[in-house]
Amino acid sequence: MENQDCHSLPAALARRLGLNADAAEIAEAVDAIWREIDARLFSILGQRGVAALYQRCLFITARRYPWLAGTFDGVQASMNLPILRSALLQQTPTNAAAASQALLHEFEDLLGSLVGPSLSERLLRSVCKNSSGGMSAQDTSS
Repeated sequence: MENQDCHSLPAALARRLGLNADAAEIAEAVDAIWREIDARLFSILGQRGVAALYQRCLFITARRYPWLAGTFDGVQASMNLPILRSALLQQTPTNAAAASQALLHEFEDLLGSLVGPSLSERLLRSVCKNSSGGMSAQDTSS
């Protein structure tokens, strides 16, 4: 994604969080972003498709953040966001934020490698634009 300021998932997460966000605020923002991603991509990739991309990104990100390894277990039919949320809550805010941004970056890269950067950017545009806090998981208009 070329325009990091407007259309980057990690940047969207950073905009949703205050400078001193605690682990609970980070977990809440990450949960909201993943729900928006799921809502946005569900009709295109299906529940299992979105879950497979999410699981793959968790697997890759767990290489740098081993405590994420417990958040995925084989192929799931859906994203298990409560487990991710629980794992984030057990971390320092610095670790939770860094791992969350890495996870979103992996997702963005993986989606871009599958459908191309232009389509990926278009698909995720509404998620990134909703970074101001006034988001709705049902908003898939763009």
